Amino acid sequence: MNRRAFLQGLSGLAAGASLPYEIFADPVPQFSPGFRLFDVTAAAGIHFRHNSGAFGGKLLPETLGAGCAFLDYDSDGWQDILLINGMDWPGHKRQRSTLRLYRNNRNGTFSDVTKTAGLDVEMYGMGVAVGDYNNDGHPDILVTCVGQNRLFKNTGKGSFVDVTKASGLGNRQAFSTSAIWFDFDRDGRLDLFVCNYVKWSPEHDVFCSPDGKRKSYCTPEAYRGETCWLFHNRGDGTFEDVTANSGIFDSSSKSLGVAMLDYEPDGWPELLVANDTQPNKLYRNQRNGTFKDVAVDVGIAFSAEGKARAGMGVDVADFDNSGISGVAITNFDNEMIGLYRFAAGNYQDVATQSGVGLPSKTTLGFGCVFLDADLNGALDLAVVNGHIDDTVRNVRGVGYAQPPQLFLNDGKGTFRDVASEIGGEFAAPKVGRGLAYGDFDRDGDLDLLMTTNDGPAYLFRNDQSGGNKSIRIRLIGTKSNRDAIGAVVKIYYGGATQSRLVRGGSSYLSQSELPVTFGVGKRDKIDRLLVQWPSGRTEDFKDVASGHGYECVESKGITALSGF
Repeated sequence: MNRRAFLQGLSGLAAGASLPYEIFADPVPQFSPGFRLFDVTAAAGIHFRHNSGAFGGKLLPETLGAGCAFLDYDSDGWQDILLINGMDWPGHKRQRSTLRLYRNNRNGTFSDVTKTAGLDVEMYGMGVAVGDYNNDGHPDILVTCVGQNRLFKNTGKGSFVDVTKASGLGNRQAFSTSAIWFDFDRDGRLDLFVCNYVKWSPEHDVFCSPDGKRKSYCTPEAYRGETCWLFHNRGDGTFEDVTANSGIFDSSSKSLGVAMLDYEPDGWPELLVANDTQPNKLYRNQRNGTFKDVAVDVGIAFSAEGKARAGMGVDVADFDNSGISGVAITNFDNEMIGLYRFAAGNYQDVATQSGVGLPSKTTLGFGCVFLDADLNGALDLAVVNGHIDDTVRNVRGVGYAQPPQLFLNDGKGTFRDVASEIGGEFAAPKVGRGLAYGDFDRDGDLDLLMTTNDGPAYLFRNDQSGGNKSIRIRLIGTKSNRDAIGAVVKIYYGGATQSRLVRGGSSYLSQSELPVTFGVGKRDKIDRLLVQWPSGRTEDFKDVASGHGYECVESKGITALSGF
């Protein structure tokens, strides 16, 4: 069911109409997941509520929520938290709301440092991308907005300054969503890609109604699309808009999610863009500063039935340990998650046979991330769900708040949703939007950060019970960009191989931490760790012990950290 059909269906409620739905029985648990997720939001000192600005006018951005990020803004080795926020609409002022930056106190709690960090600024924020664009060792923040996006440069002294205008990113009004930092020309400087949704403004909001009387939220079909933007980093603190000549320009797109990948793989980063009711885009890097959309050619533009789905979030990872990135794309209800493996030059949607498709058929997915939740060496898939209109709660079989899902990977091509087995707090229905992972307590496993639309944020701590171990690696580029975005890390042990791509972006409006984590089961060490830097340099390390974190500096070797 697409978004237009869904909203049209609401008009039939008074006559007793309902949407078709299917009931799928939960499988009988065959083993313990080996971990649990605990809601530690309040105990950690995270007190946040997203403000969509909704006042009854049913304005389109109110349905989409805002994102979140794990980042180490003060470079102390501990992951901090950033939560993006909206604001009240002009003429309907009720409260003041800003994004929130929480500093990690290194003891399981966080402190709100938004004001002292210079981020106590009102804007209708949507998404976030974190990256050290000037290679000074301090992560900078790009906040996408309805209106003017904002770039905040990290001073290295615990605060940020707004450099939007000075950087050349000012004087651009749009409905921006996800964004990503990546070095598309491999010159050692991070460039910026920004997704835009549709041509919309409060003054030109379209009246949509299921019955011609009551205003409802419009579907994206009511608006023209908008091109995404590509900005090249000049290296002097400014950016050049290269959208028109790069092959990126496409005014038909309605983009919500973006992820970086290297599907060929040749060391040159590509971009996958999830579009809402329009074909997805896969921009292949042609190694000369330009891109070519090959989504149709490789089978990822449409569903298996040849239809454009309502793509929301996207993540890429080597979830089958084949050495090539697979893809997850969340979609509207009745469309299922798209789960793609790459083989023989094409992406094949294996959602149904993998066990991900049917359990996601009646959910509306947004944020999604691949992570090894149980540290067994196989990447799992976490997804947050929630509908776009609270009137859906009156429709039988579909809820406004919907349970998140965590699909555990058995390492043999099959996934099973274990959300109900890893803690009732995680599995409780929510109007989910953003999702990111990071090891905030430095115990070696990955915790989850979640946002909801017009609701609270949630921090879930991952506690292992199966005795599995991990290896965490933080890369620092010297000739490559300092964040090492675009680097590939591979580990080898007992005939098995795992790989991770260092990247920002992905999920939906959100960003996970940059250090990479490998689960290695009960192993005390791995045979080999290989790092392929964006600069082209390769470094090889033998007999690396598990149960530790490491810092690897390009051309300067690897150093074990105390703990993770």
